[in-house]
Amino acid sequence: MAVEATVDVFLAELSHQRRASPHTLAAYRRDLAKLAELSGGADLATLLPWQLKRFAMQLHGQGLGAASLARTLSAWRSYYRWLARHGAVERNPCDGLRPPKRPKTLPRVLSIDQAQALLDRPADALLELRDKAMFELFYSSGLRLSELAGLDTGAALDFAEGTVTVTGKRNKTRSVPLGGKAVAALATWLARRGEIAAADQPALFVGWRGNRLNVRTIERRLQAWALKSGLGLHVHPHMLRHSFASHVLQSSGDLRAVQEMLGHANIATTQVYTHLDYQHLAKVYDAAHPRARKK
Repeated sequence: MAVEATVDVFLAELSHQRRASPHTLAAYRRDLAKLAELSGGADLATLLPWQLKRFAMQLHGQGLGAASLARTLSAWRSYYRWLARHGAVERNPCDGLRPPKRPKTLPRVLSIDQAQALLDRPADALLELRDKAMFELFYSSGLRLSELAGLDTGAALDFAEGTVTVTGKRNKTRSVPLGGKAVAALATWLARRGEIAAADQPALFVGWRGNRLNVRTIERRLQAWALKSGLGLHVHPHMLRHSFASHVLQSSGDLRAVQEMLGHANIATTQVYTHLDYQHLAKVYDAAHPRARKK
């Protein structure tokens, strides 16, 4: 079977069995196409560990960052694991192949005052009412961008219970609390959504043409909103998710609860916010403790 055909079958199984997202499937396809290019068109099943190591070093030398290289190696490893299960290779040539260590960077978050300034900006026009509802929901419930864009009207929003139900990675569904200000903003938007939404359009957030907003439009609207709010910061949707997690953790200290609300499969992913919380505490200490002040 040709390389392209095996990749197609591999990705089809990945989509069906592991419910991989379209974004993941597209990234894996690019990473495997890059491997085929580096191999000069050779049969990927014949490649040896030293060749894969050399290819990884080439990509790193061309400027591919540690995080991107880790994802690339993950795609290669998964593909060879699949080939091994089907008897096409005896062992996974990616075993033992590790990317360079990533520099430890913490996600950027808004301070509580910055978040308040961003979301307290008044909204009058119809699209501004929609945008305010979107951004209140982002910060109130810590949603991913794709989760917010995919929301429909109806059962997903339960104002009586104060929850929103979303479908996240690998089609996992979770219910997250809704804050009072988010409920108010959503109710205001829903009262006027029918002015522009197409009759058969289920999407919660729609544009002038009545269709579901795509993620790029939401990103642009948030950037414009932040600019008009006078924050002087580049604000992206994931920053609101990070801010939600950091602020809830600062107030509650309950890492498990934050993990559940964010929809993280592994608590190690959530633990980054403990470092953010420590930074906050360190700043408070430096500002308040008499023995911490610099002369």
